[in-house]
Amino acid sequence: MGLLVWAGIGLLGGSGAVLRFVLDGAVSSRLSGAFAFGTFAVNMGGAFALGLLVGLGVGGDGLRLAGAGLLGGFTTFSTWMLESERLAEEGERPAALLNLALSLVLGAGLAWIGMTIGETL
Repeated sequence: MGLLVWAGIGLLGGSGAVLRFVLDGAVSSRLSGAFAFGTFAVNMGGAFALGLLVGLGVGGDGLRLAGAGLLGGFTTFSTWMLESERLAEEGERPAALLNLALSLVLGAGLAWIGMTIGETL
């Protein structure tokens, strides 16, 4: 993997993080409450998009750039875990468990749907 690919991954990762910030803010401003709707929307969109890339047969540097770079910067495991922990600490255990379980199940399902759609295109 060459220097340009590494640089591209870094630039796309930064772009993905900015997109995450914008989408999270837009969703969170419209849906309030204990549940972390913004992070949930970001991660579900990222799961679908990564599944779509795989289904389309994107590989090599293209997958590194779009998957690891853009989508790696866009999605967020750490914020998902932090928000789940925060919910539990604030006594919102049902919301914390829902955040964990729904993200895992729906994320895997959306990745599969994206992959299936990509394979049919």
